[in-house]
Amino acid sequence: MPAIDFRILVWKEGIALAQHDDYRIVPHVPGTDDYLRIRQVSGLSAFSREAAEKGLPNSIFGVCLMHGDVVVGMGRIIGDGGCFFQVTDIAIMPEHQWRGLGKTIMSALTDYIEKELPKTAYISLIADVPANRLYKQFGFAETAPRSVGMARRVT
Repeated sequence: MPAIDFRILVWKEGIALAQHDDYRIVPHVPGTDDYLRIRQVSGLSAFSREAAEKGLPNSIFGVCLMHGDVVVGMGRIIGDGGCFFQVTDIAIMPEHQWRGLGKTIMSALTDYIEKELPKTAYISLIADVPANRLYKQFGFAETAPRSVGMARRVT
């Protein structure tokens, strides 16, 4: 399938808004309902409503992938605001996947990273395979064997 050629339409507060056919990227953190729905249908791990309501407003930046008036994908940047940031929640509803839309979400997040974050910022992410190939296109590199990602859940 050919890659979708998104055209830059307008700049709003330094962020590129892009559109193609019925899809568009808007610079906005998803609402709680959309966030929980997209995580669930795209196969990401579940969070409680309470956790989402607490965490989403603390996002550094987020984008929603819109299909008409429906949020069908998302991506966020979280972090401390100065030194450390993490790209997270890159997700697209299954019926909209494999159309180059993940690349569009990452392009919008990368645009923000390059224009708004301190030049000394450390930006990380946890990549599920095969999505690691997408993130490499945006300058992310595996850190192993020098370092490995680790995670823990509250039980």
